[in-house]
Amino acid sequence: MKRKRNSFDRNFHINFAPMYVAIIVMFTMFIALDGIADEIVHSFKNPSFSGIGASAHYLTVENQEKSRRDEIEEDIQSALKAAEREADNTTLAKFIRNLESRIYAQLSKQLVDNMFGNEESSMMGSFSLEGNDITYERSNQCDADGICEDVIIMTITDEEGSTTTITIPVGTGGF
Repeated sequence: MKRKRNSFDRNFHINFAPMYVAIIVMFTMFIALDGIADEIVHSFKNPSFSGIGASAHYLTVENQEKSRRDEIEEDIQSALKAAEREADNTTLAKFIRNLESRIYAQLSKQLVDNMFGNEESSMMGSFSLEGNDITYERSNQCDADGICEDVIIMTITDEEGSTTTITIPVGTGGF
């Protein structure tokens, strides 16, 4: 016996027909996508974890750390030099430098007068200046041809004992 369809059955199939089509289309898409899908693989981008390019990464990190350390060291040295320059430019420091310069100029003038003076020149002398012993002696030096000239031999001995000798000709090259 054939069953008679009622309006509910007919409306059920009609109302759900688009849904059946959508389900079939989605099922077909999932099957097709499964065919082209690939395995999900996780890899770290950071070379410290993956090891790929690690040496270049470590070198870059080391260079950044070194440049930062060098920059800090330069800043410290710059600050120290600035403080030193500031201390050297005080009025007292300028006065002391000027006084020392004038005292040394007066000493050198007296030394030159003693060595090269015509009538009052001394034949020898010595003095000590900041730990250096300076001696001078006026004498005659003769070369291989027998030509003699008046010279002053100045010997400077520093604190460590090294010696510098300067021979100064006297009476030549007048102005």
